Amino acid sequence: TRMFAVMRKEFIQLTRDTTSLRIIIIMPIIMMIMFGYVIDTDVKSTPTAVAIQDNGLPARELFEQFRATGYFDFVRYVHSAAEVGKLIEDGTVKAGLIIPSDYSEHVNRGETAQVQVLIDGSDPLVSRTSLTTAEMLGQLTSTRILTQKLSRVGGGALSVDPPVEVRARVWYNPEMESVKFNMPGLVGIVLQNITVILIAAALVKERERGTMEQLIVTPVTSAELILGKMIPYVGLAVIDVTMVLLISVFWFGMKIAGSLLVLSFNALIFLLGSLGLGLFVSTISENHVQANQWSQLILLPSVLLSGYMFPRENMPMVLRMIGLGIPLTYFLQILRGVILKGAGQKILWRQTAALAIYAVCILSLAVSRLKKRLD
Repeated sequence: TRMFAVMRKEFIQLTRDTTSLRIIIIMPIIMMIMFGYVIDTDVKSTPTAVAIQDNGLPARELFEQFRATGYFDFVRYVHSAAEVGKLIEDGTVKAGLIIPSDYSEHVNRGETAQVQVLIDGSDPLVSRTSLTTAEMLGQLTSTRILTQKLSRVGGGALSVDPPVEVRARVWYNPEMESVKFNMPGLVGIVLQNITVILIAAALVKERERGTMEQLIVTPVTSAELILGKMIPYVGLAVIDVTMVLLISVFWFGMKIAGSLLVLSFNALIFLLGSLGLGLFVSTISENHVQANQWSQLILLPSVLLSGYMFPRENMPMVLRMIGLGIPLTYFLQILRGVILKGAGQKILWRQTAALAIYAVCILSLAVSRLKKRLD
């Protein structure tokens, strides 16, 4: 009887805390949907640029073979290898196919024809699949051409040299080491999680302890109170950025190819947005437990939909669109661009603009809600 009395009391408390109850019910549904659609190690539809400098039949057949695999999504058609390289550098595509002007001529003469494939190595999963697929296609094409020649000569001797040679080059991460891909992403994940959870918990604790009411009755204005609470966390976040980068460089051996100034500038904008998100979480939470629950619910899509763990190209269109509204998506592109590719601000300005717009919007929303609660 006493046990059932305690159970009844606990059920009453659960039903009264409707916010926590909703989160408990909604979170597994969201997690199952996201994990079910996002976790896909079969890389397909890799954004690819192509430069076909040969209009011969063998060149067209080779291009169609690449397209028929489904692993390469030819989104840009250019005229030179330099244009393909530029598209890979700015992140527009992750692979490039260059068929030279003498490809068909070499194939028709029975000589070895070379094809170049450029691959962005900043994502090992994509680069490994693209490299393996390209080399396999080269072998299959060579086998097909040799078979056709063999049928024509009636079983005579053929050259042992392969008719088609695919020369693949992996940029930025030639060894395709996962640590070089993971470390920049971890920098963004760690910074966002620490910033959001810390500031959300700090403001909610003030409310739970009753110290927020004491601050409200002082001459301190709402704006001064908000800034006074935020600035120390900006300082802590800067320290966190420094420590995370130092650990990545000196412990894990990560090399920063680009400018530290560009990296720091974008990190500061990203941190302001994360602080705004933490403030917003504090305005929709009644207690410390709710703040943690909301933080986890908000941060989970950031990990799954930003491209940190799985290529965004594999995701359904709806999830990709949701990912475009997540600041970590753009910050990861900046981190990998600066650290692995050495990209400058001129290339990354779109990502920086997206982070700045998000920071302004979320800070404005959080401050307005917090002011309303303080009033």
